[in-house]
Amino acid sequence: MSSGTGNSTTINYACCPPGSSFWAVLGQTIAIVFSSIGAAYGTAKAGAGIGTAGLINPGQVTKLMLPVIMAGILSIYGLITAIIINSNVTSATKTGAFGMPYMQAHAQFGAGLCTGLSALAAGLAIGVAGNAAAKAVAKQPSLFVVMLIILIFAEALALYGLIVSLIMATSGGSDVKCTS
Repeated sequence: MSSGTGNSTTINYACCPPGSSFWAVLGQTIAIVFSSIGAAYGTAKAGAGIGTAGLINPGQVTKLMLPVIMAGILSIYGLITAIIINSNVTSATKTGAFGMPYMQAHAQFGAGLCTGLSALAAGLAIGVAGNAAAKAVAKQPSLFVVMLIILIFAEALALYGLIVSLIMATSGGSDVKCTS
């Protein structure tokens, strides 16, 4: 893999050390884990509210499943980010170098962190708002639109994080080459 073996490819280990891909893979892990924790918390908390609301007004339970659905979408955001990061790691390691440029690896890490933490925050918001709103809508069905708007704003937190992470994952450090 270096110029001493008869191969004309030289690897720039200063910019692309062998362990740099670790940061990108850690970004993948963070995106999946934190977005799944946010989705699980949102689903559990909103589900508890739906259970209580079902005792108050059983006819509203189907409409009140919306917070659970919106919480489940959060883990999909983490999956999307992890797939994008994985494709960047795979393409970087195909060059023969076992690392990737530090800037690119750290951009992938930041992308995973951005999606994971924003989805976690959105899951907390959806869970708390969904729990309270489900009980309120069961007592007063006209509050459904208010619940919907609150949930949309909570979901937007994760969507903003996904957009920023996609920008980071696709543009960070791709101009640095590990081989020459």
